[in-house]
Amino acid sequence: MIRINLLPHRELARAARRRHFNVLLGVAVAIGVIVVALGHMLIAAQQSAQEARNAYLEQEIAKLDKQIGEIQRIREQTQALLARKQVVETLQSSRTEVVYLFDQMIRVLPDGLYLKSIRQAGNVLTIGGYTQSSARVSTLMRNLEDSPWFESPRLIEIKAATVNNLRANEFTLTIKQTRQRADDANAKGSKKS
Repeated sequence: MIRINLLPHRELARAARRRHFNVLLGVAVAIGVIVVALGHMLIAAQQSAQEARNAYLEQEIAKLDKQIGEIQRIREQTQALLARKQVVETLQSSRTEVVYLFDQMIRVLPDGLYLKSIRQAGNVLTIGGYTQSSARVSTLMRNLEDSPWFESPRLIEIKAATVNNLRANEFTLTIKQTRQRADDANAKGSKKS
């Protein structure tokens, strides 16, 4: 039997397999490094693209915030102008109201009753004056209630007083001024004419 020494051949095959393994291992490591590098570059590119989009959105949001501020300022100016317009319209419509008020007061004032003060707060009038008898205050209240310019007369107080060495009654009453009923009365008066 012939003996063949296969040890060097096995060693050569083993060395060849080891070299082949090392080459494959090197190729796998290189491919892994390339894949990681490509993945990192792809993620970095996507991140920079997202940051650019975020910066663009922040710029547009800043522009919109500026426009919203301008819109709010314009709305405030509009509200201020509308409030001024309302005040002017109110003054315009109530310009002749004082004349009608005094005219109506003269019409409802009974004889023997004298006014010393008329104060107005909003649509509430506070009337103070002197009378010879309490019955004339009642007549005044009825006349005020029947007038289209006034409603809800309320007597606050009536007390004895001396005016120019004469005995009289001093009274205070409140009444609400009604524009709606007065406007209706003016419209009826102008239709009759």
